Amino acid sequence: MPKKVDHEARRREISQALWRIASTRGLEGASLRDVAAEAGISLGRLQHYFRTKDEMLVFALRHIESLAQERIRARIEALDGEPAPRDILRACLTGMLPLDEQSRIGFLVGVAHFHRAVHDPSLRTDAREGIPRLRSFFADQLRLAAERGEVRPGRDADDEAMVLISLVDGLSTYILLDVHTPEKAVQLLDMRLDQLFDGPGRSDARTCE
Repeated sequence: MPKKVDHEARRREISQALWRIASTRGLEGASLRDVAAEAGISLGRLQHYFRTKDEMLVFALRHIESLAQERIRARIEALDGEPAPRDILRACLTGMLPLDEQSRIGFLVGVAHFHRAVHDPSLRTDAREGIPRLRSFFADQLRLAAERGEVRPGRDADDEAMVLISLVDGLSTYILLDVHTPEKAVQLLDMRLDQLFDGPGRSDARTCE
């Protein structure tokens, strides 16, 4: 009886080969043949799972984002009691920064996808669809904080949420370019959160890295 192949597991294995290339030499010049060699399989076998490099990139990005979400969820669940909006936002935002090897690789895969999406309308649509959901979640936390008196009234929650997302993108880029250290990026992020959570009911709690 032929052995049953776990196609999803094989796709994840190929993604991990892609991540290894991203961490060592970048993905811009990497071909499907390069990824197949890194994964230890033939090009034909790789194309059985991914027909194009873009299809492989999208899968790899979604897989690594799923792992990041699991890490962030674990951080939030580890907080004592009911976490405050600031704690939740900080856990999410630090989870988006390339502070360790896995998150660094995830960001590099995202950069490669972004570079291709700029020139490909179909990939651009896929790349953009997650941002409104993230902005909405952050904005909901900011509105809750405003209700609790932790954020001063009058701030536009949607705009502030987008500023936080943009800040993390910029900080992440400068970590990779060695403009500043991961520790400095977290310090700057905390500075922005302190400026934002300046209401009389603010919480001074910190989430451990």
